[in-house]
Amino acid sequence: MTQEELVAVKVNKSVDARGTSCPGPLLAAKKAIGQIEKGQIMEVLSADEGTRRDIPKWCTKKGFEYLGTVEESGFFKIFLKK
Repeated sequence: MTQEELVAVKVNKSVDARGTSCPGPLLAAKKAIGQIEKGQIMEVLSADEGTRRDIPKWCTKKGFEYLGTVEESGFFKIFLKK
């Protein structure tokens, strides 16, 4: 997805993990993914640089679709589809 598409996408679940460092954001994502249905979209908010690598790898491992990352001022929005 393009950056414009990601910014406009309807998110079914938002996980705010900005106050945690690795592996906190990934653990929060793992916990929250069970709260959405297959085909729904989740965003993970994180200020930890490692999360940009961890979430896409986790998506590949679990069969989820990594949609992309949007960089905001001081944090990232990482989007995935279950």
